[in-house]
Amino acid sequence: MATETPLCNFGWKAVNFELDDTSGKRHSLATLRGPNGLLLMFICNHCPYVKAVIDRICRDARELQTLGIGVAAIMSNDAAEYPEDSLDNMRQVASDLNFTFPYLHDASQDVAHAYGAVCTPDFFGFNGALELQYRGRLDASGRAPAKPDVRRELLEAMREIAASGHGPREQTASIGCSIKWRG
Repeated sequence: MATETPLCNFGWKAVNFELDDTSGKRHSLATLRGPNGLLLMFICNHCPYVKAVIDRICRDARELQTLGIGVAAIMSNDAAEYPEDSLDNMRQVASDLNFTFPYLHDASQDVAHAYGAVCTPDFFGFNGALELQYRGRLDASGRAPAKPDVRRELLEAMREIAASGHGPREQTASIGCSIKWRG
């Protein structure tokens, strides 16, 4: 069942956290942020929506990192119920896809709760002051293959945030599988 993200709460301050990545390195907002912003993405390994767009996520992350935007992905699903989302499988996905960003494990699900994450993928685009400026989708393709001329909404929004500190007022909610909460 598809779940949509809420609309952007402009100016909402990023909540600090500490999570380990797939290699065991600890990260916080201070280590993740770039001088021009931060993109946090709640993703997982098993979701068909994420699988359909992960190559485009990786492509856009590489471009955003060159603009001084920090990028990180967070996996918050209950891996006991969804073994494809286990830490070992996170390591494999990050390696296979050559992630240029940390893939963080939110085993307690505290970070997903603190951010109000609802689905995978769920994108949170912050400016340099760590104020939320984007809570939209990657692009209009959803689970379908992207047409060559598809507008890269997330990339465009984050470019605008890097340049001006402000995101677009018009945003379309992301859609994906719900976060798989424990018990």
